[in-house]
Amino acid sequence: MTVKTKSTNVYLVATVKKLKKLASEKNANIWKTVAEFLERPKRKRVAVNVSKINRYTKEGETVIVPGKVLGTGEIDHKVNVAAFSFSSTAVEKIKKAGGTVMTIDELININPKGSNIRIII
Repeated sequence: MTVKTKSTNVYLVATVKKLKKLASEKNANIWKTVAEFLERPKRKRVAVNVSKINRYTKEGETVIVPGKVLGTGEIDHKVNVAAFSFSSTAVEKIKKAGGTVMTIDELININPKGSNIRIII
């Protein structure tokens, strides 16, 4: 029999709780979906490269990655990226292209209804 364990990352637990609460208050299913991705075990959590963000976004778009953004590849346009965590090279490349890097909490404060946000997994 396997024992189900919970995350010990206090910031992750608080973020998931905040996302679920906001999803029910604002009737925004995007936050519920992001919370479900973040609740996964660490080995199954999303990791997205900068090249994938470049491929699936347009200039000035806002995206959320329910996991970690990695620095492999290049980005050639301005994009706003929110994620649970970033590698240092990913932050460098996104800022160099003129984009914005933010945490999921910061994005929630800017756009609580979750409109015009694309999830990249």
